[in-house]
Amino acid sequence: MPSTDDAPELGFSSLAVRAGQVRTFEGEHAEPIFATSSYVFASAGEAAARFSGATPGNIYSRFTNPTVRVFQERLAALEGGASGIATASGMAAILATCMALLKSGDHIVSANSIFGSTISLFTHYLSKFGIATSYVQLSDPAAWAAAIRPETRLFYVETPSNPLMELADIQALADVAHAHGVLLVVDNCFCTPALQQPLKLGADLIIHSATKYLDGQGRCVGGAVVGDQQRVGVDIYGFLRTAGPTMSPFNAWVFLKGLETLQLRMRAHSAAALQLAQWLEAQPAIERVYYPGLPSHPQHELAQRQQSGFGGIVSFELRGGREAAWMLIDHTRLISITANLGDAKTTITHPATTTHGRLTPAERERADIGEGLVRISVGLEDVADVQADLERGLRRRV
Repeated sequence: MPSTDDAPELGFSSLAVRAGQVRTFEGEHAEPIFATSSYVFASAGEAAARFSGATPGNIYSRFTNPTVRVFQERLAALEGGASGIATASGMAAILATCMALLKSGDHIVSANSIFGSTISLFTHYLSKFGIATSYVQLSDPAAWAAAIRPETRLFYVETPSNPLMELADIQALADVAHAHGVLLVVDNCFCTPALQQPLKLGADLIIHSATKYLDGQGRCVGGAVVGDQQRVGVDIYGFLRTAGPTMSPFNAWVFLKGLETLQLRMRAHSAAALQLAQWLEAQPAIERVYYPGLPSHPQHELAQRQQSGFGGIVSFELRGGREAAWMLIDHTRLISITANLGDAKTTITHPATTTHGRLTPAERERADIGEGLVRISVGLEDVADVQADLERGLRRRV
């Protein structure tokens, strides 16, 4: 049975199925769910040694659980990281990273095109603790360099971005960050390690919303951070142990099942999304399509170089603003109207009034979130059926 020590010798698909599992004396084939809040010690001395950290082992499921541990180790193996920490949600992963690694007076440089809740976290909550954030153009390394202050500690980027599918040159950003002693944190939610491995390109930490593609069927909420042993395995783990934004064993087990098919699903999502994006680009009611697999995307070459696939998210701008966008969405019958993504079922949403709806008009403008923008997470249905569902609303626009 492979352990994490064997992980570098295995291919991606093998790691996705095998990494991290250690069978119990029961000899189970599938990973068990350890539904327990606490653990029994053989003696008071053993309990004291566990709590002090003198000896490894389970203590309390807020921060040590065998099912969660397998998920952490397997995801870390897929990303090429030394350590992984699972959290209650993707936002909890971001919060844990910032609270563990930053202090009052520190400064974040963030891409302006990130998830709306992340902007709210940085701007409205971390600021209360004296942590400032500056926002720059995602794809302009010079802008990142110009935004650095003496107190800058962290670069934060989603690539591809949500929802405009803009890309950052990870290696270029890593070079800028490291030249100034700054950490580069990359949200790898849209690509997953099946399509992109930022640590190999110079990133220091990886953030995941496991809720999305790692699960793949919209069943559970969870998050993760992957990176080196000190920052993740000690610092962020220490915050998790104390503050408790914990992933449940059941959710970890569901995510483990998702990882087993991750590479197959990401290839299928990418192929379907490219087909749909090509079709959308030919529709007269659509002003622009945002998908890095299209030659019309300004960073198509970077996507080919940095990713092994283009992902399953397609966004587009409709002529006619919000009225046109809502008409299209409201005329769908097959596609699910929901803000979640990374599901086997195709989903559709209007970012300006949902995922980015809590932002101020100025913040949305800075992030280029227009009223006519629609985001689709392309699922695993027949693409022709998804096209037919969209065509119903598009016909009403022509």
